[in-house]
Amino acid sequence: MVPQLRLGMYARFEDLKIWQAAREFRNDIYLISEGFPKKEQYALAMQIRRAAVSVTANIAEGHGRFHYQEEIQFLRMARGSINEILDHLYTALDQKYIKQSNFDALYAKGRGLEKGVNIYIGALNTRKKQGAS
Repeated sequence: MVPQLRLGMYARFEDLKIWQAAREFRNDIYLISEGFPKKEQYALAMQIRRAAVSVTANIAEGHGRFHYQEEIQFLRMARGSINEILDHLYTALDQKYIKQSNFDALYAKGRGLEKGVNIYIGALNTRKKQGAS
């Protein structure tokens, strides 16, 4: 997963590889949280889903900002939400709502997404140093 900058042809957030990866992760989180016990549907399930929605929403909102520094701030919020999801996955694992194999796969995907966000932030910083806005 290598994020793409919006240099001409990436004018829409939907074109960003990082947003596409975050969308897939969000869908995985929704799917796994469907299996949480009924008592958790308004607690842990809702929290992990909100965090997953926050990741894609912050990437999209940041992309819509004019200045790179604003976009980076939204990417930092997305990164924070990824880590919140990882913590919720630990809770789900500890409470035996998910299997270790599900945890391992989602955890790895979340860390990969976090790495992609960091790469995108780095690319934006590089672009800034080159004088682009």
